[in-house]
Amino acid sequence: MAFNNKPKSRIRYDSRHIRLRTGESEKRGGGYVFRWTTPDGKRHAIYESTLEKLRIREEEITEDAKDGIREDLATFTVNELYELWKDLKRGIKDSTFKNYCYMYDMFVKPVFGTHYLVRVKKSTVRAFYNKLADQNGLKISTIDGIHNVLHQIFQVAVDDNMIRYNPTDNMLKEQKMARQERGSKREALTLSQQRLFFDFLRKNNQYSHWYPVFFIMANTGMRVGEITGLRWKDVDLEKGIISVNHTLVYYNHRDERGCYYSVNTPKTKAGERRIPMTAAVREAFLTEKEFQEAAGIECRERVDGYDDFIFLNRFGKVHNQASLNRALKRIMKDCNLAILEKKGADSDPVLLPNFSCHILRHTFCTRAIEAGMSPSALMGLAGHADIKTTLQLYVTLTEEEKNKAVNSFQDYVSREISGTEATDGEEQADDVV
Repeated sequence: MAFNNKPKSRIRYDSRHIRLRTGESEKRGGGYVFRWTTPDGKRHAIYESTLEKLRIREEEITEDAKDGIREDLATFTVNELYELWKDLKRGIKDSTFKNYCYMYDMFVKPVFGTHYLVRVKKSTVRAFYNKLADQNGLKISTIDGIHNVLHQIFQVAVDDNMIRYNPTDNMLKEQKMARQERGSKREALTLSQQRLFFDFLRKNNQYSHWYPVFFIMANTGMRVGEITGLRWKDVDLEKGIISVNHTLVYYNHRDERGCYYSVNTPKTKAGERRIPMTAAVREAFLTEKEFQEAAGIECRERVDGYDDFIFLNRFGKVHNQASLNRALKRIMKDCNLAILEKKGADSDPVLLPNFSCHILRHTFCTRAIEAGMSPSALMGLAGHADIKTTLQLYVTLTEEEKNKAVNSFQDYVSREISGTEATDGEEQADDVV
């Protein structure tokens, strides 16, 4: 590193009689300081409580200079970096960007954001995530959202040679491992759970009006924003086609507008698609239409020029993800109570798990694979931009399906290669499975 400090002929020592290097000095009140001048003529200084810590900082400064890391960032805070990131961030949906900003403003800005950028280490991030989990009581999924924003912000600093490495790298993975969180694995409803759920909705007068929206979600794979924003003009009941061309977004962030709806185009080009409907899905749309006509419900919502929405509450207003998930919670509780009252806990009955609207989309994907649908066809129906999303994120074969696949493989090999049919024992094993 090219320092302009001129060596002095007199050798200097600190109070412990340790020889001081050029630019180092001991403060009278305790602690140490290192001063240097960069080639641009600017003077700089760093302070530490011990000489050992100071020299670690000196080595970092030397390495930074070799790697071209900027040296004018001593008082540049994470919040200032965040403002820079906001100016640079492009190419994402407005709803996604607002979610990022909300997470940062809510959880990062007040305290963590005041840290000096160059002083943030992995240990700083680790302590912050631990505080969010242990003191603030945040779930790992919420910390995941915060981490997603922070990682992008710090990456801007890495790309601009402000810092050498991203201090958030692998920090979320570490949190999940420490707390035995192996990831946000989504479990689809089993066939018996799915059957129980829709049987309960059909037969229960209190909840039967929820049947169409949840049934259509579970049998088309539509996202929450896609189905809440669906209009009657997007559904061709004669041809049996659903046109997905927009999504309804609900903002409940603490900004100047408060809570409001907005219509966005699909997140990716793949999200804009046409979904053929089954006869049962068509019947569910007709059931919804009949219910609204009988109850005198009419659409009273207009969002960004869009109206004539299909799924409405009793006031003619559109639903959002939170209202649908709250309905699911009530349905799950009452359904399970009814089963337990009828059969008793000792009978080990099938009960509904704690699931959300997104699990209905995941259930659709799982049922499609179980039915033999090709991944490419499912990719198109679900609106995935990447086939890896279809294969890795959503589809997890059950043990039963794995056994079926192995048995099918065994039959194929026996027939085509060995020239034999499955034995009686093998057939009996199939029956057991």
